[in-house]
Amino acid sequence: MRNIPLTLTAMLAAAALIVGSVALFNQRSLRDDRAALEDLQSRYVFALDWQDPERYGDTFTPDGVLIWAGGTVTGRAAIIDEMRKARAADAERRQAEPPGRPWRRRHFTTNLALKLAGDHATGRSYWFEFNDDVADRKAYLGAYGHSEDEYRKIDGRWLFARRQIFNEQRDSMAASDSIPLP
Repeated sequence: MRNIPLTLTAMLAAAALIVGSVALFNQRSLRDDRAALEDLQSRYVFALDWQDPERYGDTFTPDGVLIWAGGTVTGRAAIIDEMRKARAADAERRQAEPPGRPWRRRHFTTNLALKLAGDHATGRSYWFEFNDDVADRKAYLGAYGHSEDEYRKIDGRWLFARRQIFNEQRDSMAASDSIPLP
């Protein structure tokens, strides 16, 4: 009889330890997933700016969908092909310019809002782009908008399953008046 309170206390302590461990694991998992998704966003814009179609395509699932200024592209292979075409168009444009330092674009993402659910997530973020494609190569804000993304974790790696780019410089790609939070 005397051991019942002691046993009960030990059981409650063990339960509290287990609950606390699960909560700590969940926090760590959410933090790790968020960091991985932020890294994905960064790898995406670096591949875009350095015009590396394969690395760009590698940020998407095999059946990924990209909705952007060029239209809707479905599948990693098609996305890579689309980026090859964009790189070729930029190369052709550069050939028509006088010799000198080539112009550059640099994209930035910020304000990533996420909703995680296991191996799926939705996200919204702002983006903006600086250009220096003018004669004196002074940077200017070229475009800005937001993206609406669906992510999927495959083999422990987060990828874009669907990425829709909204661009406030283009009437056909501008955001609606509704807040786009996931």
